[in-house]
Parts: sequence; C-alpha cells; structure tokens
Amino acid sequence: MTGVPPSLQNLAQYEDAAREILTPAVFDYYAGGAEDELTVQWNRAAFRRFMMRPRVLVDVSAVDASVELLGQRLVLPVLLAPTAFQRLAHADGELATARAARATGTVLVASTLSTFTIEEIAGAAGGCWMQLYVFRDRAITRALVERAEAAGCTAICMTLTVPVQGNRERDARNRFALPPGVEMANFTGRRQAQFPEADGSKLNAYIGQEFDATLTWDAVAWLRSITRLPIVLKGIMVPEDAVLAVEHGAAAVIVSNHGGRQLDGVEPTLIALPRVAAAVAGRIPVLMDGGIRRGADVVKALCLGARAVLIGRPYLWALACGGQQGVEDVLALLRAEVVRTMALLGRPSASLLDESSLSPTPPELAVSAGFRE
Repeated sequence: MTGVPPSLQNLAQYEDAAREILTPAVFDYYAGGAEDELTVQWNRAAFRRFMMRPRVLVDVSAVDASVELLGQRLVLPVLLAPTAFQRLAHADGELATARAARATGTVLVASTLSTFTIEEIAGAAGGCWMQLYVFRDRAITRALVERAEAAGCTAICMTLTVPVQGNRERDARNRFALPPGVEMANFTGRRQAQFPEADGSKLNAYIGQEFDATLTWDAVAWLRSITRLPIVLKGIMVPEDAVLAVEHGAAAVIVSNHGGRQLDGVEPTLIALPRVAAAVAGRIPVLMDGGIRRGADVVKALCLGARAVLIGRPYLWALACGGQQGVEDVLALLRAEVVRTMALLGRPSASLLDESSLSPTPPELAVSAGFRE
C-alpha cells in the first residue's frame, strides 16, 4: 500500500482536485448522470439513512477486512468498477488503474470501451474481470469474450443497464466526443473503434448504433455457452431479477443503477441492496456500487448484504490527480477508513458485519442529512 498525500485526506478532495485538472467536458462526462441527476444524489444520500451501533470491549488489535470473492481473496472488499475512456483522465489510462489494482490486491473490471486492449489491461493487472456490452453484431461480442478468456480474465461482468443510452444532458450540451488519438482499443481496425458523426453526444449515437436493445434472459444462456468463465450480472435492482439471475447460472450479481447515469429517479442502490440480498439468500455473492465515498459506506454496504462494493468516479479522480500512484493512494485511504470503522464498531472481521451493526436514522436527522422518503 502507498501513503496518502497529506493534502488529500478524503475522496471528496480528490474530486475537487480533479475538477481543476480535467477539461469541463471530461469532468462532466465522468461526474454527470441522467436528466436531473436525482439518482446520482440519492446514491450518496442513502448512506445517511443508517446509523452504526458500536460494540465495546472487543479485541480489535487485528482487524481483517479481507473477503473471498469467486475464489480470490481480496485484502479490501472494494473492486474498481468498469469505467470507459480512462485515457481522458491520464495518458496511462486503464494500464495505470490495472497496475494499481494489482499492487493493492484488488480486482479491476475492465470496460468494453477501454482505451487500451483487454490483453494489455489483463497483462498489467495480472488478471482482471472483463465488463461486457452485448453488441448487435454477436460475432464482435463473441470475439471479445474469447479474447478476454485467452488474456487471463477471471470473470465476465455483463452490464444490463444500457439497452438504450440514458439522457445525459451534460454530454449533449458538451457535444461529448473522443479527442484525436483516443479510440476504443478493443475494436481497432473496425468501425466500432470510433464514434459516428452526430449532433450532441457522439457516445449516445454510438450506443444507439451498436448496442443490442433486444436482449432478454436468453442472452445470459448464450453468454454461458461461449465461455467457461463465471458470469457476473451488473445492474440487478429488484428481487425478481435477482432470483432469475440465480436461476440462469450467474456466479454473482451487482446491485447497480449505473451510477445514476441511465434511468433518473431509480432508487439508490443501498436501499435496493437488502432486498436483493434477501432474494439471493446466500446462493451467490451480492455486490453493489453507487455513492461509495467513505470507508464507513463500505462497511454499511457489507452490513446490508454486500460481499464487496465497487467504486468508479473516486478512482477516476485519483487517476487524473496522480496516475497509478493516485489510484493506489485512494485505495489505501479507503482501506484505512474501513479498518478504522470496523475497529470502532467493534467488528474486527468482515464476516461479523450484519444488520445488527446498523439502525435506521430518525426521519428528522435523515432529512437534515439530505435524504427524504
């Protein structure tokens, strides 16, 4: 683990620092959500719905925050979520993030829309998960899955939340496009490496042109038929779909609303998490993303049924600020906060975290903290 720069003491400060480094269009692309960005705000505010119930006179001289996930022991229950176009944040892009994941003992989920190839990213990470968008041309998708397996990826993470693009008004206003020299490297030499010409956000046009909006649960069976890797389904928000995920052979599910970037007004992931976890009933691991900004947030998610969480925007801000070192520093900061929180909570092992560690925040306090039913 690397040290945390004394001038940047929490994840919010990394965001403030990145705002000064990135162009407004790139900052808006990473930070923005759909329409009024209500779900972006709610993802964060939902953590204020829960207070912690510390136990005392517990030996916390050695706190173990590690968890096992799909056969891998993670030092910290925090994975790096798939985020596209990381070279917009730093010249080393996904390679810097992959090396940071490897150095800190966690997992990077590499985006289909990465600016380095899956082979390069998996090599730098010493193995990673491959996030998958299913294209209209299934041959393209099949080839990418086969390449990921050959490159040493350990899971395929199928994103379910983008049958069509959300209404991201910041990107439309900025006419979001990739600069010269940056492309979707997994498709170099093909049309899919570049955005089409379009008014407004070129990413929106790309998704409308390339992504398969006809997907059903049959697509999960198809994916299982073309790979031996475990399939993780990202975007499960209701118990009914959680049950179907188990029935269709998912190895894990991720409670995710795509960071509030797709359907605005969908409930925050922390509120959906306990219901999904109850429906899964321990048959497969449940993960979640959305709004994680403190180690205490990680602990609350684990108490409510998550095996681990994923962060996205926070490590992008760190990548912009310091490349690989920045990402390592953010993970070190989060680990220190998680360990400290567990010690002060009187739960020295992640296996001891459950709903008994939390209580509901009284309504008047929840409202003052920014969350109303």
